[in-house]
Amino acid sequence: MEHCTLCPRHCNARRTPEGGNGFCGLGSTLRLARIAPHYWEEPPISGTRGTGALFFSGCTLRCAYCQNGDISHRNLGRDFTPAQLAEHMRRLVDMGVHTMSFITATPFVEGILETLALYRPPVPLVWNTSGYETVAAVQANAGTVDAYLADFKYADPRLGARYSQAPDYPDVALA
Repeated sequence: MEHCTLCPRHCNARRTPEGGNGFCGLGSTLRLARIAPHYWEEPPISGTRGTGALFFSGCTLRCAYCQNGDISHRNLGRDFTPAQLAEHMRRLVDMGVHTMSFITATPFVEGILETLALYRPPVPLVWNTSGYETVAAVQANAGTVDAYLADFKYADPRLGARYSQAPDYPDVALA
């Protein structure tokens, strides 16, 4: 991806494997901070054996209250090729997870689709999102993602602007 328009900011950032100059600061290479079974959250999704949590680095928001600031604001993590991510997903399935959760993955839609072309886990796929993504990014997952777990953060645009630098949050998330 040369110029990014995946998130509602449409910053047209130049994203290369070496890095990016947009709002998120991410390059085009898949970057994840954690890959592991995740228990105890959203019980219908994690069940008794957990969800295969794929915590992607970066975020389309900058929430002042973010509990994962190192991951989402400072892009802490490690780069993966689609083949490497596919192998990690296979291992999670072998561990018995009930689902696979793509967490704040919007900046990496294209790489995820490439990964899923290599390996489609035999468990439901969950797109765990802040709700701040374009309709086109959601549509890119049509027929791939089984469930959307979207947090709805703000009904008031002033709160979106104040706490997440996104005054258009309500309109974007509702779209």
